[in-house]
This record gives sequence, C-alpha cells and structure tokens, in this order.
Amino acid sequence: MKKINASDIPRADFKSPKGIFELKRQHLSLALGGVKDQGTFGGGHPFDVELSELPPGKKNYPLHAHAAQWEYYIFLSGSGVMWNESDEPTEVIAGDHLICPPGDAHQLENTGDTPLQYFVIADHHPADVTRYPKTGKRHIKPEFRVVQTEDVDYFEGEE
Repeated sequence: MKKINASDIPRADFKSPKGIFELKRQHLSLALGGVKDQGTFGGGHPFDVELSELPPGKKNYPLHAHAAQWEYYIFLSGSGVMWNESDEPTEVIAGDHLICPPGDAHQLENTGDTPLQYFVIADHHPADVTRYPKTGKRHIKPEFRVVQTEDVDYFEGEE
C-alpha cells in the first residue's frame, strides 16, 4: 500500500500557444507509483487519476473522443460546461459526476468566475485513438503521434 496527500504533489501546468487551452494538473496516480500512459500491461495502474483545475474562461483540451478510453469526472468546485460533438452544453457544478464512454466527444470549459476543480479518472488501454471531430486529426497511442487522416481503400498499397 502507498499513501500520498494531494498537497504534496507538484502541479503540472500547461497552456496552448494562443492561450485558449490551459490546465493545472496533479498526477495523483503517478505519485502513487503509476507509470505515465501505461496500464497494467506496462507496469502501471489500471487507471489514471488527476486532480485538475481549469482557470476561468479556459478550455481543457480541443473537442475529442477516445476510441477505447473511459473518463469519469467528479466536480469539486466552480462551474462550467461539458461540450459534446453536437455542440450541446451540459452544465456542471460542484457535486456533479459525469462519465464519458468511448466514442463520446467531449471538451470542458470553465464558464464561471472561479477555478473549476475536478478529479478525472481514466482507464488505461494498450492502444487508443483519439479523434478530433472539428479538425479530422487523430492522436494515436501508444505511438503518441498526431496525424491528419484521409480515407483510402483498405488494400491500397498492400498488393
């Protein structure tokens, strides 16, 4: 057994080049001995847990959908909106729980005046493809490549 306290875990902050996306995260499962982006297949935990803080007016990531990964959100403070592929907002406040199964596009935006704090718990898979509906990009894991895709015939270049 290993125990940590969130107040002892350093924050990993990131901001996109134009500042639309910004997030402050504490990687709790890594502090408990998990391996980044590796589930039990790679010596890590079967899930990843982060304590996240989204500043007012910011979005966490571009709208995206995972092919294999589930994400479970537990909102602690603040208010915001979880967007879906149909641009239909789902309002979230402290005490709300939200789950995004594989295939459901999602993006979190802080629409309040205070930081939106939440836990996100994600399961791990040996491979996942994240689809970005607005740009057609794909993030391929475990290669960790972001690619633009175009449709081709299945056998093109194979025979």
